Amino acid sequence: MNQYFQSRLQFLQQLHEELLHKKNKEKRSVNGVYNRFENPVLTPQHVPLEWRFDLDPVSNPFLLERFGINATFNSGAIKFNGKYVLAARVEGKDRKSFFAIAESENGIDNFTFWHQPVVIPANKGETNLYDMRLVQHDDGWIYGIFCTESRDGSAPESDQSSAIAQCGIVRTKDLVKWERLADLQTSSPQQRNVVLHPEFVNHQYAFYTRPQDSFVEAGSGGGIAIGFCDDIENAIIEKEIIIDEKKYHTIYEAKNGLGPAPLKTEKGWLHLAHGVRNTASGLRYVLYMFLTDLYDITKVIYKPAGYFMAPEGNERVGDVSNVLFSNGWILDEDGTVFIYYASSDTKMHVAVSSVSKLLDYVMNTPEDGFSSDTSVHTIMTIIDKNDRSAFVVKNGVEKDVHHA
Repeated sequence: MNQYFQSRLQFLQQLHEELLHKKNKEKRSVNGVYNRFENPVLTPQHVPLEWRFDLDPVSNPFLLERFGINATFNSGAIKFNGKYVLAARVEGKDRKSFFAIAESENGIDNFTFWHQPVVIPANKGETNLYDMRLVQHDDGWIYGIFCTESRDGSAPESDQSSAIAQCGIVRTKDLVKWERLADLQTSSPQQRNVVLHPEFVNHQYAFYTRPQDSFVEAGSGGGIAIGFCDDIENAIIEKEIIIDEKKYHTIYEAKNGLGPAPLKTEKGWLHLAHGVRNTASGLRYVLYMFLTDLYDITKVIYKPAGYFMAPEGNERVGDVSNVLFSNGWILDEDGTVFIYYASSDTKMHVAVSSVSKLLDYVMNTPEDGFSSDTSVHTIMTIIDKNDRSAFVVKNGVEKDVHHA
């Protein structure tokens, strides 16, 4: 082994080990709903050296990178064998995405990829797979619900970017061996951001869908929908019911889609979704929340105005800037919620909250009035309440002093 190769290998190994064992520090938030952390939990540099480099000094004497990684983002999440597990979308420099499992003891740092990436049985014509939601279902299986992409055969030869997106389904018991089921079938031309509800609903499987007219535009799709089917091995949804529509001059005016599978609480099902609007600098993706009825999952009962999370600081810059996206969160037994989100299609981050805080936020934050006038009146209501509370406190203190 030549000296240059050995020296470079030690350098790469040291950098990688330092990154994997770097501690993460919680940052206190102003809003009080959640706390972010200083460092991302997954970056392209977290990917094992053995995936990126040929470590044979004979065939790679300069120890050059053979398979470059562009991004690690949009991760599904699950608690598995006591570990916090992410099914990350890993994108190579060749623009192709694949899935890989990374785990952590505490859910906030020291995420380490498993020895090999996930092997998904391929369908003919598929070009790209991405954005897997992991769902532990009532039926005993862990499902991976993801987007499968292929070239739009009707597009002219001059257009090499038009694609067709559909929903792929796999299932597993160990996150190692994955059984590929038939793709979800709906009446919509394309599907993205499909999520499986974790429980049976009237003995049926329930899917949250996002019908859209084309690969990029939701068009007449209308928003987040729900549909039901009897057989997940050949899942066919005859009817999609819109439960959360896109709406003019909101954070979800262009399109919206569900993130991870909803969390079951005593007050209802907590949902985390992304909303998209167009700006002068391009599409802006943010996260928002809503709550559906515990027994009728088609009924939205609470929905705060505006976004829950938006890109901040360095999160705003990346491969596709000004984007926050989440398709994974984990609820611990003590009520702690780990929210895993990607910044600008580049890196994975975590924020920590609790079920009680999230329910407080969703149930007590004012809803959108859809006009400037109602926004001002909402603020005036808060000011008026604070003024009355201050008056009570002030007069109560004065009375106590007088009697003393």
